[in-house]
Amino acid sequence: MTDPTRTPGDPLLGYTSPPPPGAGGPAVASAFGTSVAGHWQLAGWWRRVGATLIDGFLITAAAFALLGALLAIFGTGFLASDTVGIIGVILAVLLWGLCAVAAAFLYAPWMMARTNGKTLGRMAVGIRVVRAGGEPMDFGFAMLREVAVKWLLFNAVGGSVTFGIAPLIDVLWPLWDEENRALHDLLVNTRTILD
Repeated sequence: MTDPTRTPGDPLLGYTSPPPPGAGGPAVASAFGTSVAGHWQLAGWWRRVGATLIDGFLITAAAFALLGALLAIFGTGFLASDTVGIIGVILAVLLWGLCAVAAAFLYAPWMMARTNGKTLGRMAVGIRVVRAGGEPMDFGFAMLREVAVKWLLFNAVGGSVTFGIAPLIDVLWPLWDEENRALHDLLVNTRTILD
């Protein structure tokens, strides 16, 4: 059933849920200001892919820089003996693995909490994540979205059970969703918008 007060060009037509801040519609007051109808737009799939690639590159570069520093420090064990050097390298790689995983898990939530939904990759392509209810993006909610749902549920658990199909479907879902949402966005009720 259509609302007679809406015109055919209304950006709210077709939504099955209330539109997020930034998808158009009436003015919405929120923690990040007031949006006016049509002021913000939902981000497209390619921008999301670009942001993910940039963030992935930054995390990988930082991880390898950390690995190089740890190997240089722990590799000094070779000055004592080969056995001490090998043990030092093994400890460096184990420590690096723990640090890299922790940094990868904390990067997006920390950045999103400090910049209200943006990471460096999202900043580069001009997008950000918002909560559909207009609440600010805090660290706890960003951890829920990025780590618990996106990485642990879809990538680790879903990817293991479905042999990689679940994460693939998650990242492709915005291509056919009317609000450009991935499956993880559906679970936590977020949208990615142009900034």
